[in-house]
Amino acid sequence: MVSHAQILQWLQAYATEIEQNKAYLTELDAAIGDADHGINMERGFKKVSIQLPTLTDKDISNILKAVSMTLISSIGGASGPLYGTWFLRASTAVVGKQELTEQDVLGLIQAGLDGVVQRGKAQLGDKTMVDVLSPAVEAFGQAVGESKGTVEAMQQAVAAAERGLQETIPMQAKKGRASYLGERSIGHQDPGGASAYLMLKSLLGVLESSGKF
Repeated sequence: MVSHAQILQWLQAYATEIEQNKAYLTELDAAIGDADHGINMERGFKKVSIQLPTLTDKDISNILKAVSMTLISSIGGASGPLYGTWFLRASTAVVGKQELTEQDVLGLIQAGLDGVVQRGKAQLGDKTMVDVLSPAVEAFGQAVGESKGTVEAMQQAVAAAERGLQETIPMQAKKGRASYLGERSIGHQDPGGASAYLMLKSLLGVLESSGKF
């Protein structure tokens, strides 16, 4: 089970990861985008971090919804709408929940992915965050189907996400600013995919630190 407290810890951990990787994400974006992904994400998640203490009395759905609204209002470019949509759609999968089963977590990350696909109109192979999130959701679902616990399922999901992130390097971008570069986008890791990987990695870190396997 994933507790209400762990969700708050995850969001804080992700905000910290974004802060620590701000320069890295911006460097990735400088190669194929507007050179502002790390800056924008850090701005949004700094506001989320400030907001978190006010959300302790909310259920998990309302926590995620509040995060969504904050990101949409504070992150520029495509990242605000996409991450805002991820968290908003994720919130609809766990309405009224104070803790999450493996199936709940699967529903949450699947709903988030579906929202991003619908909003960004991206598919696998387009060199976007979908190339990281989609294999992660598939791996998590497969692990749950094999009766694996949440931690082990998330370990498999993060491993799949990392592979997906590496696989964006040889891809030619078909969506967003990077798509304007055509073949020149080949050879660079997708910045949105990198921040999506950090999101899942942060959740895994919180789950592993609980010691409940």
